[in-house]
Amino acid sequence: MSSDFEGYEQDFAVLTAEITSKISRVPRLPPDEKKQMVANVEKQLEEAKELLEQMDLEVREIPPQSRGMYSNRMRSYKQEMGKLETDFKRSRIAYSDEVRNELLGDDGNSSENQRAHLLDNTERLERSSRRLEAGYQIAVETEQIGQEMLENLSHDREKIQRARERLRETDANLGKSSRILTGMLRRAQGHWGSPAITWQAVNQRRTQGRWSWLSELM
Repeated sequence: MSSDFEGYEQDFAVLTAEITSKISRVPRLPPDEKKQMVANVEKQLEEAKELLEQMDLEVREIPPQSRGMYSNRMRSYKQEMGKLETDFKRSRIAYSDEVRNELLGDDGNSSENQRAHLLDNTERLERSSRRLEAGYQIAVETEQIGQEMLENLSHDREKIQRARERLRETDANLGKSSRILTGMLRRAQGHWGSPAITWQAVNQRRTQGRWSWLSELM
């Protein structure tokens, strides 16, 4: 499983390197080439997201005791992905006459204010993205804690079940012993009679023995 994760890591590293290189070239390209490059980068960004999803699934399958290292690496990759998306957005508007005219208009007096407003909105989106990332990380960590608790509860349940099995075996042994003792007592009673009858017979024999001895003396 870790080999699959490392394979995805290598693909992600190669892909993000290509995206970084292309993003840096976007502002300097002619309009036609820029449009084609933008479409290419968008496609590669989607591929990078799919790789992250595959890596995330692999991490979920790793045992909790070994998952921490991979979770830290996933956080780093997701931060890198967020940075790439932000750089890509900025590269599309930097030095681009078409996008600037569409978003800011031709009024030179207000273009700087509008550009500042646009950058401010971009920063807000970045902050929102970071908050979402932090929330996602908390959810993942909570899930890990929940899984560990479930595993502990499962172990405790197994212990309780084993204790119940031992208790049932003990009860069965005690019942068997009780039946054996009861049978022994019944056999003893069948052979000797009840304790009262047995002692009565003994006393009678003792009395008969005394009278026989006195009669011989007389």
